[in-house]
Amino acid sequence: MKRAILAAAISLMAAGTAMAADPAIGVWKTQPDDGSYAHVNITQCGAEICGTIKRTFNDTGEYKSENLGKQLVIGMVPDGKGNYAGKVWRPSNNKIYIGKMNVAGNNLKLSGCIAGGLLCSKQSWSRLQ
Repeated sequence: MKRAILAAAISLMAAGTAMAADPAIGVWKTQPDDGSYAHVNITQCGAEICGTIKRTFNDTGEYKSENLGKQLVIGMVPDGKGNYAGKVWRPSNNKIYIGKMNVAGNNLKLSGCIAGGLLCSKQSWSRLQ
């Protein structure tokens, strides 16, 4: 019984370490869209990755957008190789798209797609933290 509990505890610790090591976790600076950009905090949301707007900026500096605290990256499922699939919300038109994401070091490439992924709009983000 003690061995079973110990084995379960070790498994949970290993899973927690694997989740914490996800390369997408952190704060990212978006590419400007309609003259504004944001800092997005990407975190683990269960088995998925999600990203919430933390700060917003325009050509005059930081401002308090109505989108602060809203999820931009929604339910991204990692494949373990730096690729993710889920959904992306675009604040400028309030639409949700099929989302694809790829993380390589301090660079994140995000796509929002329609027509089953045939037509995509892409952005490159840079890691802040």
